[in-house]
Amino acid sequence: MNEPIAEKIVEVKELRKEFIDDAGRFDVLKNTAFSIHKGEMIALLGISGAGKTTLLQILGGLDSFNGGSVKVCGRQLGTMRMHELAEFRNRHVGFVFQFHHLLPDFTALENTIIPGLLLKKPKNDCIKKAKELLGYLGLKSRESHFPTELSGGERQRVALARALLNDPALILADEPTGNLDRGNGELLLNLFEKTNKELNQTFFIATHNTQMSPRMHRTLLLENCTISESVSEEHLK
Repeated sequence: MNEPIAEKIVEVKELRKEFIDDAGRFDVLKNTAFSIHKGEMIALLGISGAGKTTLLQILGGLDSFNGGSVKVCGRQLGTMRMHELAEFRNRHVGFVFQFHHLLPDFTALENTIIPGLLLKKPKNDCIKKAKELLGYLGLKSRESHFPTELSGGERQRVALARALLNDPALILADEPTGNLDRGNGELLLNLFEKTNKELNQTFFIATHNTQMSPRMHRTLLLENCTISESVSEEHLK
């Protein structure tokens, strides 16, 4: 018997994004099309400046686009108003950035519960879920520590716990290991794989690190303003 086809979380068709500066108008993304299914771990590979961050921001409802269709969790992002995008983003999308963006005056636990509070969930429920996630990510003894008291790897794990708090359909990670040493970067990727396998969490990870590709279900290459589904030997060297 054939396995059922997984739910399609992201569907992008003919996406176009352009910027205008003093030099004129130029394309960042054009004729871009791809899909992401539930439970996939996908690397978005490309050199610095290729448009990876822009694409992630569009998928997360943080940036607009000039043409095409972007559907996330069955919703057309291009037709949603700003307040609708904000609620949609907080409910369905988690973010892990290169810089952890933790609030310095909040503990690890307090940082983790913020997405739940923004959705007006009961605080006690948010705290219970945050404690479970921090424990799951090996930070049970660190939940009362402030960001300055945590290592770089621990801060990124808190950021991952925060991203997971509302059980998002999709986690967008932008160079998540970029500021970590090799050991902490490896640990973070191991935790991505753990949550992918055990929680069926979907990841779309922007990176220029070709060593990440073998650990992903698929690798998409962003170059010349568009995406291809396969990566040539030259790009894997």
